[in-house]
Amino acid sequence: MPHTHSELPRTLGELRRSSYSEARLANRSVKDELRSNLIARLRAGETLFPGIVGYEDTVVPQVVNAVLSKHNFILLGLRGQAKTRLVRMLTAFLDPWTPYLAGCEIHDSPYHPICKSCRTLVAEHGETAPIAWLAAADRYVEKLATPDVTIADMIGDIDPIKAARRGQDISDELTVHYGLLPRANRGIFAINELPDLAGKIQVGLFNIMQEGDVQIKGYPVRLPLDLLLVFTANPEDYTARGKIITPLKDRIGSEIRTHYPASVEEGIAITSAEAWLARGTTSPVRVPKYITEVVEQLAFCAREDRRVDKRSGVSQRLPISVMENVVSNAERRCFANAEDLAVPRVVDIYAALPAITGKIELEYEGELKGGHVVARELIRLAVSKVFDHFYEGVNMQNIIQYFELGGTLKLPEDGDSAEMVRQLGAITGLLEKTRALGLSSNEPDAVRASAGEFILEGLHARRRLARSEEHGFSVAEKRAEDARGARATAPEGDDPEEPPTRSRRRFN
Repeated sequence: MPHTHSELPRTLGELRRSSYSEARLANRSVKDELRSNLIARLRAGETLFPGIVGYEDTVVPQVVNAVLSKHNFILLGLRGQAKTRLVRMLTAFLDPWTPYLAGCEIHDSPYHPICKSCRTLVAEHGETAPIAWLAAADRYVEKLATPDVTIADMIGDIDPIKAARRGQDISDELTVHYGLLPRANRGIFAINELPDLAGKIQVGLFNIMQEGDVQIKGYPVRLPLDLLLVFTANPEDYTARGKIITPLKDRIGSEIRTHYPASVEEGIAITSAEAWLARGTTSPVRVPKYITEVVEQLAFCAREDRRVDKRSGVSQRLPISVMENVVSNAERRCFANAEDLAVPRVVDIYAALPAITGKIELEYEGELKGGHVVARELIRLAVSKVFDHFYEGVNMQNIIQYFELGGTLKLPEDGDSAEMVRQLGAITGLLEKTRALGLSSNEPDAVRASAGEFILEGLHARRRLARSEEHGFSVAEKRAEDARGARATAPEGDDPEEPPTRSRRRFN
């Protein structure tokens, strides 16, 4: 079989005498081709969808079964679950090159052309009919469904200008301007957000799927297209914006549910692969493990929070975007202080609020609080969970004691690392505790500063310390916070800081 494009046959006669003979290709559909190549990769033990994490035992086997069954299928899941990426990777199971009659808009098979112009071409030129070639990537067509999509966009329309130029009757098949679906012939056609497609367009789709024909402007056009149809949809869209009509849904062979990462480790693997962290700047970036975990835990906390709309979901794009913002804020501080190493801190996660608030849809309770408040509380919860992972059961009393004796510490957000380490070193036992994070005593100042701040932020998240814009970390502020919280929850007329007297009781 030829390996390069220049070695491929260029006429129908050459094609018949090559490895792409009529015996091999004439009755081989796209679904047969996908099935055959998938079987070969399964037998070779190859990774089927490289880069797709967390679907190995759930989604991938179902997609494989759908392809082996020669089904049109739909991926059903919330936003940010790699549905579109998974669909685009199906081209890996297509042949590297596929022949078609040169000049054909719908990439007709040289052996069994279905459009009138190609049938005429073969009849007139016979063995010398010119052949062109499609690469696997060019056999994939994708359309985002929107309510304004028309039958003309998807199937085609009569082109009166073409009819006039050619002097043909407007009812002639040669006057048809083909839409996206026919142009995807002999390939994969994907429709994203299927419920957004108008009902009458969905009717045209299932008619093509079932009968292989369609009517354009009242003229019946026979188009037995050779396609794999793949759809994606968000379950919420069934009621929020539209629905999949029953006849079309009935003709979709497999409905496959996608999901978010099942564990923080899976989420970290996805974020690490997708986020732009290799900046290529003069100052290298080093992201501590605990920062990576906090960013990923943030998405998990948001998905579980009652103030966040579960039906909308929390996209995996959230931790990806947050991580990129976190690194950028660390870089900005590094450049401003002329340091050699950029190391993100917890404060950088708070600086990434713009990457959080736009990616969570809030319920009524969350709207009342406001997106920024909810996002800050989610960060604090994520820090608390990761802090427990590293320091559960570790005695922090010597650090707390520093603040109980009246000490305070305000760390500047853009302060240089050496000054931060000096301030953190004044707290007895703090920097020694960073060893639990896997650090040695000779780490760069930027690394030690980030680790020390994480411990203080963890104690703040666990409500052992308070933190304010004015005083920074302290115990006095914590006591004031506790008193304000107690007054807010105490029965009317009672002061939580004073025992009730008879004259101050509500009922006398």
